[in-house]
Amino acid sequence: MTDTDDHTETPAATARRVLRSVPMAALATLARDRQGWPYASLVACAVGHDATPVLLLSELSDHTRNLHADGRASLLFDNTYGVDERMAGERLTLMGRLAPVADDARPALRARYLARHPGAGRYEGFGDFAYWAMRVEQAHLIGGFARAFWLAGDDVVGAPAASAALAEAEAGIVEHMNTDHGDAVDVYANHLAGRGGRGWRLTGVDRDGIDLRRGGETARITFDTPVDDPVAAREALIALVTRARAVAAERGDEAAC
Repeated sequence: MTDTDDHTETPAATARRVLRSVPMAALATLARDRQGWPYASLVACAVGHDATPVLLLSELSDHTRNLHADGRASLLFDNTYGVDERMAGERLTLMGRLAPVADDARPALRARYLARHPGAGRYEGFGDFAYWAMRVEQAHLIGGFARAFWLAGDDVVGAPAASAALAEAEAGIVEHMNTDHGDAVDVYANHLAGRGGRGWRLTGVDRDGIDLRRGGETARITFDTPVDDPVAAREALIALVTRARAVAAERGDEAAC
């Protein structure tokens, strides 16, 4: 599966796909100096292995000051870009509480964030920046025309322990694929994500799929079924190559076969 709409997905699976695919979100907080009015801003977002949303926020920004006063917030992920009728496209709203990331969780979430937003490395070490994570309590998914669902937070964000082994192995898998199987990564991008060019890099692998980057362009490809350990991830990556080459053969692209 790619990052396109698929009505065979469960609503929870669609919600996770949108969450993992869209790198920017609208953040709504309660304005502490404006009598509690909702205040919306644009933020870059990444997700942990369990799909926990993580943000890198400046203490100088209004939304961070609002969160210190009241951690309740919403994140809107818009997956309608390129859809002819955008109001019939996918979007996901998460409702929950944002709080600074605990010290023990910070290294893993920081790595995931910088893999998704490498440019943040220029300033994330400044003293006024900190990582925040959302404890998702509810989610509202618009999955297309006449497809609206309320979901519990636990339906979208899983238990961290479920993918702990894969999280530990992620860096090694990414390095191995980019060093030894760069041709396969290009095949993923070209024939499963519909992106052109060579030189694509794998930047992340989690239980739901893989993240790719080429310069400033990104792509997300979802596994057929979730994986929870390195062995299952390897099998899923091989299956993606097989499927991508089948797609290439159907298109008559002999170079990718």
